[in-house]
Amino acid sequence: MVHTDIVLGIDIGGTNTKMGYVDRRGGCLAETVMPTRSDESPATFFGRLNAHAEQLRSTLAGPHRLLGVGIGAPNANYHKGTIEQPPNLSWDWVDIRAELQPYYPVPIAATNDANAAALGEMLFGAAQGMRDFIVITLGTGLGSGIVVNGEMVYGASGFAGEIGHTIVDPAGRPCGCGRRGCLEVYASATGLRLTVTELLTRRSDPSPLRGKALEDLSARMIFEAARHGDPIALEGFEITGGILGRKLADAVAYTSPEAIFLFGGLTSAGDLLFKPVRRALEENLLNIYRGTVKLLPSGIPEGRAGVLGAGALIWTELARQGRG
Repeated sequence: MVHTDIVLGIDIGGTNTKMGYVDRRGGCLAETVMPTRSDESPATFFGRLNAHAEQLRSTLAGPHRLLGVGIGAPNANYHKGTIEQPPNLSWDWVDIRAELQPYYPVPIAATNDANAAALGEMLFGAAQGMRDFIVITLGTGLGSGIVVNGEMVYGASGFAGEIGHTIVDPAGRPCGCGRRGCLEVYASATGLRLTVTELLTRRSDPSPLRGKALEDLSARMIFEAARHGDPIALEGFEITGGILGRKLADAVAYTSPEAIFLFGGLTSAGDLLFKPVRRALEENLLNIYRGTVKLLPSGIPEGRAGVLGAGALIWTELARQGRG
């Protein structure tokens, strides 16, 4: 009897956890979501996760063989298989393999969600065939995954590639990491909202965004205002894209990537974001890099990026072990 080889991809977020069964070609055969309930213990969470995953597995058509489990999660350490002081979760330090091995006696791998997104891009997305590229995820914050010579960069600590926590301004905006002026508080949905709020206090232009408190102002509102020609919103995108482009020019100096992929909700703004990023990137590149780096949208559907990225992680590990 022919079996379909599959892996379980798990994307742990502060609010929801997504999971799905992924085949070798990146097909998501079944997927589901459950609330993370970040205040409950890891043991309770992983027990509940197993129940959801097994219920989902029962819906798969035909015989199959589970070869491994991949996990993308905030502050997941690839080398140790741990989650360490994750933002938006009440956990301090969790050994993922120890929690999951009783349920799944198969290889288990973990990394942060941005690294998983980069692996998904390499195996199943627009980076197929590329050996050197960077993925930037633009959501509430800014994540990044760096691939060099066809290998994900994890570094000695297992936490390499935090471009979002390079410094734009040492005396700048406070960041959730405890420092000031990190890129992610300027180039992200949060950063865009802060920039527009500052512009509204400094300028007197009429704008549909006036009168809204920061907590009520969304990146979607700013996009819609910019699309209709609002000068405040348009400048917000120019500033955000300019800062991101300049810092990406610095990143190019380290790895000389073939392409940089932008991914996440903020990229739905299209050229409103891509044009200023591309312009600032080219203007700030060392001359030997100019014209060598493509700035591209992700080729992975956003709703499935976490699951496919986690699936790509474990497929990569299985191939390294000669088992995939």
